Amino acid sequence: MPLRLIFMGTPDFSVPTLLELVAHGHEIAAVYTRAPKPGGRRGLQLQPTPVEEAARKLGVPVLTPKSLKTPEALDEFRAFDADAAVVVAYGMILPQAILDAPKLGCYNLHASLLPRWRGAAPINRAIMEGDAESGVMVMKMDVGLDTGDVAMAERIAITDNMTAVDLHDRLSRLGADLMVRAMAALARGGLQLKKQSEDGVTCAAKIDKAEARIDWIRPARAVLRHIHGLSPFPGAWAELENARVKILRCELAKGSGAPGAVLDDQLTIACGEEAIRIVELQREGKGRMQAADFLRGVPLKAGAKFT
Repeated sequence: MPLRLIFMGTPDFSVPTLLELVAHGHEIAAVYTRAPKPGGRRGLQLQPTPVEEAARKLGVPVLTPKSLKTPEALDEFRAFDADAAVVVAYGMILPQAILDAPKLGCYNLHASLLPRWRGAAPINRAIMEGDAESGVMVMKMDVGLDTGDVAMAERIAITDNMTAVDLHDRLSRLGADLMVRAMAALARGGLQLKKQSEDGVTCAAKIDKAEARIDWIRPARAVLRHIHGLSPFPGAWAELENARVKILRCELAKGSGAPGAVLDDQLTIACGEEAIRIVELQREGKGRMQAADFLRGVPLKAGAKFT
């Protein structure tokens, strides 16, 4: 039995879930997303969110309230008479009155294996901390930060060649399928909930740009995971001959030397233990490029070093 749903989401990550819910026959009464922001080449045009663009194509009403805490916002939300709300990276706090409004509750798709990595940047943090796996979970929302009871989960392995955008894209698709299954179970009254464990709670704090500078003293795998966890944004960086270079993709390599030293003509860089080889990078003010293309334009001198 299809449900009447309110969908709440903002970035690219959210779009597959919206499309899959529609494809499986659920009625989307309204879409809530963040307000358009200035963008374009000169920053003069208002850019709608990816979710708003998708909703407009589907012909679904779009709302972009600045707050959900006003009586007017609550009345408007209740007026849609939704069975449930589906929330995927919306970016705004839902007050208790909003959580209580849908008949069957509000359900969030979160990109981690809760209770590990509650918060804003679970994908980045899982890679940066060297986690062996990640996943997506559907939980029934409460007023806490990702503390609600969990309904369903899917897991995937994190490999050393996986960047944040790679994991993002895989979890986005996996999460869309998971939420569709969760809503099907909810519709037939078979969605089972389980309280989160109080053990293993970690917070995925928002990424601070101050974290992006590479520390070459760390072991090679830690450097690789730091680089991949911040790729492509904000991008882990180091300085080479007084110019900032973002490193977007790398691999483990053999070699040793002073941390940050360039070891060969293939951009193998020494770390505190062993080395990495740069695969893709971006010079300040330039586009992203493969290491071989970079070396053709920037021949490195003997003794070159990333700092």
